[in-house]
Amino acid sequence: MTAFPGPFLCGALLGFTTIIVPGLAVEVKVPAEPLSAPVGTTAELICSYSTSVGDNFALEWSFVPPGKPISLSHPILYFTNGHLYPVGSKAKRASLLQNPPTGGVATLKLSEVHPSDTGTYLCQVNNPPDFYTNGMGLINFTVLMPPSRPSCSQSGQTSVGGSVALQCSSSKGAPKPVYSWLHLGSSPTLSPGSMMQDEVTGQLILTNLSLASSGTYRCVATNQLGSAFCELTLSVNDISKGRVAGALTGVLLSVLFLSVAAFCLIRFWKERKKRPKETYGGSELREDAMAPCISEQMSSKEDASSGFQERTTSASTVLTTRPKLSMAV
Repeated sequence: MTAFPGPFLCGALLGFTTIIVPGLAVEVKVPAEPLSAPVGTTAELICSYSTSVGDNFALEWSFVPPGKPISLSHPILYFTNGHLYPVGSKAKRASLLQNPPTGGVATLKLSEVHPSDTGTYLCQVNNPPDFYTNGMGLINFTVLMPPSRPSCSQSGQTSVGGSVALQCSSSKGAPKPVYSWLHLGSSPTLSPGSMMQDEVTGQLILTNLSLASSGTYRCVATNQLGSAFCELTLSVNDISKGRVAGALTGVLLSVLFLSVAAFCLIRFWKERKKRPKETYGGSELREDAMAPCISEQMSSKEDASSGFQERTTSASTVLTTRPKLSMAV
């Protein structure tokens, strides 16, 4: 019966084979911690490898945007057959720290880094027939930049006893900024229980508002590269005073209206008293009035009779005078 070698013997044979057959594996080393660099500077993404460099040696750097899988990586540069080939949108800014990278150093230099350079970088070494490992290392890289000017806004009921929420947010900034709110001016300091703020979301909640809550509020966004701020003015209204003022205004308007009406009425009566009494016009009818035709006939008859009477009187006067004259003669 044939006996199989024990585990110790198998391990010894595998180790001996590895020693006598060099170059079976490609080992790539990259930093375990994420790397970062301020915006506009030159970044060095460290990558080293160990293998026996041959004629088939090839190096590739590629980039994966945040949140995308590695299968959607974009190439940055190749080194193969002794030549370097930068490609893609970063070609003008990408280079190698050592060129050619045949001494075990494959570090990538990226000049004038942009915020869009934030993501995952892949350093991959191929050296057939060394296929024992995948020969790839991943580096998480972040471009640092100060916060952009934040925007401030408010929502809620800005009256005494109400509550409002003040919101502050910066569209840019790496690492992500933290936010703090300040109440400016000489107003009395608000009680701690009436204001709650969140440094991460940039929200400030003010409860149980009073007139002392009015004033200017400043939000400051800060990270390790700098800070920026925005301000807004909060005006708290006293509804009760507004109602009293509205009622007083209504009363004053009513009194004013009545005064104007009384003045106009008194003036009207005075003007009427000053006017002369009205006489009956020709178009008005009276109880003793007569029809126009009858009135004219009566007038003509009266004129005729009066004339007859005058003539008679004058004639009698003449007749009476003549005898007196004759007698005198």
